[in-house]
Amino acid sequence: MNTPTRRRVTEDKSWVLAPLLELPHVTHAAVISGDGFIEGASPGLRREAAEGVAAMMSALQGAGRAVTAAFAEQEDATLRQTVIESEEGWVFAIPAGRNTCLAVFAAPEVNMGIVAHHMQVQVNTLGTKAMNSPARDLGSPA
Repeated sequence: MNTPTRRRVTEDKSWVLAPLLELPHVTHAAVISGDGFIEGASPGLRREAAEGVAAMMSALQGAGRAVTAAFAEQEDATLRQTVIESEEGWVFAIPAGRNTCLAVFAAPEVNMGIVAHHMQVQVNTLGTKAMNSPARDLGSPA
């Protein structure tokens, strides 16, 4: 019999996104755990989309660390920021505490510097304590 893996329920961190969502041309934002779970999302982002973003951003962050480590010829690498440009807009992602990432999606005309700055301010203001996500709890099956 297969029993689903359990993950410890964490506090909804959507509230941390409010200042970022007030920036001109910012459409969505999310707090994402390193293992691909959504910890908080902007109100207009559908749950299914948020979960997809979380899973893909987790994979992208892992790939970014691996590529950086390979280029730097180091065993480990720390990402400071990941930026994706598309015709639809920009995706910005930064580490936000242990095992957590803050991601923002903005329209093509956004001022990148303002968004990146405000993301850093929000993470620094909240501190790592508020932004840390516990690692997946595989605990015992129910």
